[in-house]
Amino acid sequence: MDTIVLCPFSDADIPLLAAWLDKEYIKKWYHDPDEWLREVQNRHGEFRFLNHFIVTYTSKPIGFCQYYACEDAKEEWYQGIPLAGSYSIDYLIGEEEFLGKGLGKSIIAALVEKIFSLSGAQRIVVQPEEENKASCNALLSNGFYFDEANSLYQKDRA
Repeated sequence: MDTIVLCPFSDADIPLLAAWLDKEYIKKWYHDPDEWLREVQNRHGEFRFLNHFIVTYTSKPIGFCQYYACEDAKEEWYQGIPLAGSYSIDYLIGEEEFLGKGLGKSIIAALVEKIFSLSGAQRIVVQPEEENKASCNALLSNGFYFDEANSLYQKDRA
C-alpha cells in the first residue's frame, strides 16, 4: 500500500513550492506566496521554529506541510488557548490530480502523529478559512473538533 511520506524540506524544493503557491486554487487560501517562500528560505534563521516538509505519495512530490510550536510563532489567532504544549499545522496538495482523494486527511494524520510523538505536545490547533470546506472536513475526520469560543479546530493528545 502506498503511503504519505513527509520528507524534510531542502533548498532544491523551493522552485516546486513556488510553482504550487502560484496556482490559483492554492493562492485562494495561501494569500501571500512570497511570505511563504521567505519563511522556507529563512528556515535555518528567523523561521527555524518551523518544521517544513515536502509530502510524497507513491514517491512523487504532491504537496507541502509544516508544523510549529505556538509559543514560538506568537500569532494572535490562538491566544485563547494555553500556549505551552500547543502546536499548529499548515498543509497543501500542490498537484491537482491528487485533490479529492483523501490525501489531505492522510497528510494531517501524519502531522498529528509526528507532533504527538514530541514530549510536551498537548494539543494541535488550526484555523483554516471557514469557506475551505475540504480542509475543515479533513480536520474533523482526523478527530479535531471546532472550538467555537476561539474559532479554531483543535485536537487534544489522547
